Amino acid sequence: MQTSGFGRTIGIVLAGGKGERLSPLTKYRAKPAVHFAAKYRIVDFALSNLVNSGIFSIYVLVQFKSQSLNEHIERGWQFGAALRGRDFFITLVPAQMWRGEHWFQGTADAVFQNLHLITLYDADRVCIFAADHIYKMDVSQMLDYHMSNRADVTVAANVVPSSEASAFGCIEVDPSGKIVSFVEKPAVPPEIPGKPGFSYVSMGNYIFEREVLEECLIEDSQLPTSHDFGKDIIPKLVPKASVYAYDFSSNVLPSKELSYWRNDKPYWRDVGTIKAYWDAHMDLLQPESEMTFYNPKWPIRTVSYADPPSYVSPVGGRGCDIQRILAAEGSRVLGASVRSSVLSRNCVIMRGASVEESIIGEDVVVGENCKLRQVIIDSHNIIPPNTEIGYSPERDRERYHVDPGSGIVVIGMPRMRLRRSIEEPPKERFDWSSFS
Repeated sequence: MQTSGFGRTIGIVLAGGKGERLSPLTKYRAKPAVHFAAKYRIVDFALSNLVNSGIFSIYVLVQFKSQSLNEHIERGWQFGAALRGRDFFITLVPAQMWRGEHWFQGTADAVFQNLHLITLYDADRVCIFAADHIYKMDVSQMLDYHMSNRADVTVAANVVPSSEASAFGCIEVDPSGKIVSFVEKPAVPPEIPGKPGFSYVSMGNYIFEREVLEECLIEDSQLPTSHDFGKDIIPKLVPKASVYAYDFSSNVLPSKELSYWRNDKPYWRDVGTIKAYWDAHMDLLQPESEMTFYNPKWPIRTVSYADPPSYVSPVGGRGCDIQRILAAEGSRVLGASVRSSVLSRNCVIMRGASVEESIIGEDVVVGENCKLRQVIIDSHNIIPPNTEIGYSPERDRERYHVDPGSGIVVIGMPRMRLRRSIEEPPKERFDWSSFS
């Protein structure tokens, strides 16, 4: 749509990632569909940033195991009938093999295979944003920077210590902010002019002038490359186009005066591994966390369900010990101890259970007298009474997935089963009789 002097601007969200390093959480879903912070999905952050920034024309490119992602966006990310139209839409775009019988071969190929959508929209510029990170940013400020520099391409750049930058695509700029080189995971990262000890790394978010995007994608499609924006497109454009780095740390989020969250700051975190995913949740539980969901002027939006309120109560003479938790709708703690943990929709923590530093998924039941520590439990699991997880690494490795680097135990969603035949014996079910 026509956005505050930025011309016809369209958003393209890249949401086709497999997220293999997050397995088993990605066994049945794409990485952008992975649950986060009790009630959200990772994709909600990219979409919230665009919508909060006034960009209401958005295509979401999906590919691998996209069913739950499709359902999530269709249920919660559609404009009402009075708004829906040419300039107000959030539309799912599956891989359709427009350019041959193959899936998207990379981030650039995903956009190349859908160039017709940009043509039909008659875009002036294109915001290409990743759906697999947790981040908050006002995209309109990046657009303003892009326009004021008359840039062909602008790359969102996060500021990190140079000692940590080697794990990312690194950006070297001149004093004006123009990119002079773009290097993937260099041994010695270039420092930011005037900021010794710090480097720019790419966030995987880009703004392109339409003509530049079309030309570089068509050229790349004819070459034997990995068809990736970070590895192929941007490095080739740097010597011959006007490519600028947008300093993400300069982004300012609006906040409500006289509010505890009046100093809400931009936030970016890669949650591509089990350890990073768990760390991000533990950070959320800190009183002074850099990430907040409580700024009414920059809401993180998601699907709303008609679930009951969260509920905490002593049961059968057992009290509750609740400290530092995020609890979604329908979650219940019944005579249990829950500390530094995240409780997703409609999960139940039964009497006598102890849950510490854990992430409990949707519709999970943690049985009586269970002890869980540093455990991630995906949706729809039932943990039998008296189960201990997170206390014996050897025993956990025999029964569950244990993250090699961190020791965090991950229980994926239960295996999908066909309905049993009449001849089969009945399967053991969870006993709710003690709560009757």
